[in-house]
Amino acid sequence: MLTTILCSGSGGQGALTVGNVLANAAMYENFFVSYLPCYGAAMRGGTANCTTSISTEEIASPVVSSPDVLIALNKPSVISFIPRLKPGAKLIYNADLVDEVPEQPGVIYYAVAANRIARETANERSANMVMLGAMMKVVPVIKMETLQQSVRDLMGAKKSLVSMTIKALQGGYESIA
Repeated sequence: MLTTILCSGSGGQGALTVGNVLANAAMYENFFVSYLPCYGAAMRGGTANCTTSISTEEIASPVVSSPDVLIALNKPSVISFIPRLKPGAKLIYNADLVDEVPEQPGVIYYAVAANRIARETANERSANMVMLGAMMKVVPVIKMETLQQSVRDLMGAKKSLVSMTIKALQGGYESIA
């Protein structure tokens, strides 16, 4: 089993945090993992994306040409990366920031009102974790409890953020029917 996830957004939206939390959780469950961040010209406001590969076997390369899942935090991410998705891939996009999605044959679409859910459950800056929670419902490669443990460990020094982040994850998970 090999699952490849590409998460993309603008710098500051937390795309790299999504990949880091996911990769850390996958290691807790004894999967082979690769995490490859890619920064744009500027951190906040520029482009940022990462690929996370989770496998039951060793991973030959962290480079992912055709991901199984695209988590798109904004419209430029959808436009840039949807052509790379293979038939059967899943596109999970932030419907609060993406008003129109180009058609890609064979791709399965999931619209998540991430900003709204983040505002209602935690804080609008948690929209990235809402998207990760939604992805866990669509592609349950990791247990939600393990993901929550990863959040606790990675954000442990910021205890006030931990409970908000876990609420955002749960809100995203519950948003998918």
